[in-house]
Amino acid sequence: MKLNVKALALASGLLWGVALFVLTWWVILFDGATGEATVIGRVYRGYEISALGSVIGLVWGFVDGLIGGAIFAWLYNLLVGRLSGRETE
Repeated sequence: MKLNVKALALASGLLWGVALFVLTWWVILFDGATGEATVIGRVYRGYEISALGSVIGLVWGFVDGLIGGAIFAWLYNLLVGRLSGRETE
């Protein structure tokens, strides 16, 4: 069974982007908007614990998840194609 690369990429992008957005607002809710640089902020340029940072994190997370999901689905399909070809021989 092959994976749909576009569907998995879109789902991964949405999941990671929204998760980062919700996580940022969760921290803002309990600790307040600090505006401090975080570990994630070192990877995603412009991200910080603030309202604007949550939107920046949403965009970066979507792009990162989109690329990661596409690469994962492509590799999965490649390996499944090669392994299933060997079983029939």
